[in-house]
Order: sequence, then C-alpha cells, then structure tokens
Amino acid sequence: MSDYSVKAMKYFKEGYNCAQSVVAAFCDKLSIDFEIAIKLSSSFGGGMGRLREVCGAVSGMFIVVGILYGYDNPVNKKAKTEHYKLIQDLAAEFEKQNGSIICRELLGLGKGADTPVPDDRTKEYYAKRPCVQLVGIAAEIIENLIIKMEVTKNENCSGM
Repeated sequence: MSDYSVKAMKYFKEGYNCAQSVVAAFCDKLSIDFEIAIKLSSSFGGGMGRLREVCGAVSGMFIVVGILYGYDNPVNKKAKTEHYKLIQDLAAEFEKQNGSIICRELLGLGKGADTPVPDDRTKEYYAKRPCVQLVGIAAEIIENLIIKMEVTKNENCSGM
C-alpha cells in the first residue's frame, strides 16, 4: 500500500468524503492548499452529493489528474483527446479492480439517489462499506500514474 493510499484512507476515517479524501491526499502535488482541495471536492462524495452515481473516489481521482495533467486550451483537440483517454484508462483500471465505478453498484444499493443526510461514521458503517479501501485504491492508481509520468518525462529529457 502506498503512502498516498494510507493518507487517503486516514482522511476518510477522519470523516472527509471519498472524493475529499483522495484529493486531500495529493495536496502536496497539486499546488493548492488543503482547504481549497477539500472544498473543491466536497460535492462529489456519495457518488456526487449522495446521488450514488460515479464513485467519489473516482471523481477525486479525476480531479487530481485534471489538476496535474489536464488541458487548458479549449481548441486543442489533441490535448483534449489525450486527456479523455487518460481518464477513460484510469476509470477502466478502477473498474477492473473493483467491478464498477458507480457508487450504488460498489455499495450494493438500489437505483436512485440516497437521502442527502450523510450516514454517521460508526463501527457498523465501516464494517459494511468498502469506501475506505476504495479511496486507497484510487490513490494508488494515481500514484502509479504519477510515477509513470515522471519516468516518461525523465526519459524524454535524457533524449532516450
């Protein structure tokens, strides 16, 4: 388990939502402060505001990757395409490891939105929810990507 996985899991256990936990774990890499990271990702917990859609850990993963490797020119189709491919590859990796990227499927819930009231973080909550592990997995996927990108950058810089 990576240092970033441990950090993300720690943040989740402190009460941050799944997206916040993943984004906060990477604050040192994002050039944004902790409070901004937490607020930026606050809407994505519970599969986007407890709508139980895309898992918050996955959304957090996408936020981190967007800040680190996203495009900023709206007419650069090549950059958009490369970024969207990267996002799809990350989603596929998360799905391969967990069976889905959809919150309700990961939690075994029925269709539709959940109540907006967050569940209390009790011993029973942690026993029935895989969320701690999911934020750890998302953080590890990002860390592996960062390592890969740094290796590629170093190879390109050395003329290989």
